[in-house]
Amino acid sequence: MKKWIRFAFALCILLLGFSLTGAAHATTLERMSLEKMTQITKTIARVRCVSNVVIWDSGEIWTVTTFDVEQTWRGTLPAQIEVRLLGGTLGGITSTVSGVPRFSPGEEAVLFLERTPSGDFSVVSWQQGVFRIRRNNRGGDESVTQDTASFASFDPRTRRVQAVGISRMRLPDFRAEVEHAIAAAGGKP
Repeated sequence: MKKWIRFAFALCILLLGFSLTGAAHATTLERMSLEKMTQITKTIARVRCVSNVVIWDSGEIWTVTTFDVEQTWRGTLPAQIEVRLLGGTLGGITSTVSGVPRFSPGEEAVLFLERTPSGDFSVVSWQQGVFRIRRNNRGGDESVTQDTASFASFDPRTRRVQAVGISRMRLPDFRAEVEHAIAAAGGKP
């Protein structure tokens, strides 16, 4: 009888362990090249963050960021857009999703966008679709750094997880690469 109790106890522990591992989710994004992101997005824009609002919708916390559209590099956009991304802090509850970008008012970026069913936008492949704009204080030159330059993603080709991304590329050079990728994808800027 004692063997049966030990066996049942061990089986319960094993089943509990399996059920807990199923509940532990991780976010691993497949690395996407500039060309691949350009193929799947219809909208690319240079934007300036205006504000952030955190809301509760369908049992999830969302951050809705309002952007002024400074330039549209692909597609058509109104003068101002809202980008909805998972996570944020609301009423003392914080929801954090690894890989979801956050923006501060006044910050400029180039975003690869996709329209959501609710009519606002999301960012293609989260941090991979965000290129923050920095201005050189001395010459005023602008450069872009992709958020994934500091965020690890999975490369199916090498089967490795590592942080790789565009870093401090001159903005005119980056725009030329984007336009080349759009042309290669058979689209128009």
